Amino acid sequence: MNPNSSNSWIYDKQSYVFRGKQPARLTIRNYQERDIEALIDIQRECFPPPYPSELWWNREQLLEHMARFPAGALCAEVDGQLVGSLTTLITSFDPAHAQHSWAEMTDNGYIRTHNPDGDTLYVVDISVSPAARGLGLGKQMLQSAYELVVALGLERLLGGGRMPGYGTVQHEVSPQQYVEDVLHGQRKDPVIGFLLHCGRTPLSVVADYLDDEESANYALLMEWQNPFRPI
Repeated sequence: MNPNSSNSWIYDKQSYVFRGKQPARLTIRNYQERDIEALIDIQRECFPPPYPSELWWNREQLLEHMARFPAGALCAEVDGQLVGSLTTLITSFDPAHAQHSWAEMTDNGYIRTHNPDGDTLYVVDISVSPAARGLGLGKQMLQSAYELVVALGLERLLGGGRMPGYGTVQHEVSPQQYVEDVLHGQRKDPVIGFLLHCGRTPLSVVADYLDDEESANYALLMEWQNPFRPI
């Protein structure tokens, strides 16, 4: 069996999160066709107008995710309510040639670029409903993705992190210096800080990653290396 086969793995993980002192049941599992409307609703909640609605997930994209790499199409339920999603693909990645855009890597979100023989699990999107934020769901879903990296014997998890604090200071510092300032505690960035808390490490700053005014179109590629890689 090809260990990277997209049809070889079913993910279903049960645990708990806490709303204050009250535990709530968390399920992280592969999303399915019956979840499509709820997944689009989460995108609508996460990215309200003036964010363009054509950039929300659509039915065709979600069906592509489930057909091409169902193991990497994850969703989170809290007490039975769908509140988050994490979409990934597999690619071959050369750190010496790190520059790329989100659209190039993900085929504009359709993941027809998915390569089951690649070495890297790439984060296409992670979304958490605003009503469920503060429960640690983003970190929990990324932990599930790390587990998938190990299960498939891949080298790393990789993804571009927005730098939403950079746009306002882009005329003062380079994006590389901005990242260094964040790493040395001289600046705070909500996305980079979150990913650092999730165990990700910086790899490279990439230009023109997304049309993102807050980040001046820059992103920070951040990875999590599989600690069980063969020597």
